[in-house]
Amino acid sequence: MQSLRARRDPAPSLLRYRLGRLWLRPSVRRIVMFGPMTALLLGVTFHVATSKTIRAGMAQTVSDLRTAIVGREEFKVSSLAVYGASEDLEAEVVRLAGLTLPMSSLDLDIASLRDRLEMLPSVADAAVRVGSKGVLQITLSQRVPVVIWRMSDGLKLAGADGVVLGEVASRLDRVDLPVIAGMGADAHIPEALELLTMLEPVVSRLRGLQRVGARRWTIVLDREQEIYLPENGAKRALARLMALHASEGLLDKDVAIVDLRDGLRPVLRLGAYAAEVHRPYQLSFEGDGQ
Repeated sequence: MQSLRARRDPAPSLLRYRLGRLWLRPSVRRIVMFGPMTALLLGVTFHVATSKTIRAGMAQTVSDLRTAIVGREEFKVSSLAVYGASEDLEAEVVRLAGLTLPMSSLDLDIASLRDRLEMLPSVADAAVRVGSKGVLQITLSQRVPVVIWRMSDGLKLAGADGVVLGEVASRLDRVDLPVIAGMGADAHIPEALELLTMLEPVVSRLRGLQRVGARRWTIVLDREQEIYLPENGAKRALARLMALHASEGLLDKDVAIVDLRDGLRPVLRLGAYAAEVHRPYQLSFEGDGQ
């Protein structure tokens, strides 16, 4: 005899089925597992952010901790050492650094100090580090003047990279340096120095190098003698001229201008005396032609 009691259906209910399917989603499980903790942290953070007393206490704790760390002996900087600088530049570096020693290395902005030092015209490169025994070490690569650049507003000292390093009141203040002039001359100082080296046989007569049209060099010697170099191949042209001078003494003669701009046909312009001496021969040849 069959039981009249209704049998229980083993299949889950619709709600239980849907909840089971929902639980299978990773995002739902993460929310259930971490949601209460996140909410608690947000609540604590909001409470701390809105409580002046708690914030003031935390700020004081952080300040005390930082003071304790900064004041430690191993972070103490007690002296400054500058390497690779002249006496004048060293004094400028000390002034620019503006440090009150002793102080903590944690209060030093080394990157900012290095950037300020490299802004000095006389400094090509700077390295700043805290060494042993609390010494702040500043190592500089110093620019040195190699030429006097004659400009419309005076005489400037310039380094090999064209950076102006200062001024001189008179050419006689730095007789050890050669003179260059002309617009754009500062951008071609390395080439000028190479040309000057090649002029060693007549260096005692050298007055300077003039940059013409921002394109080429003219060498100026005493007795108003000039050498026009080409825009391209200046060193090669000057080498040929110096070889000719070594064999024939060309630059010792009464020649006003040596024009080397045309590599195939160099031109000589005689000085006033030499031109006058040769003038009778010129008239004689012209007479013969008639």
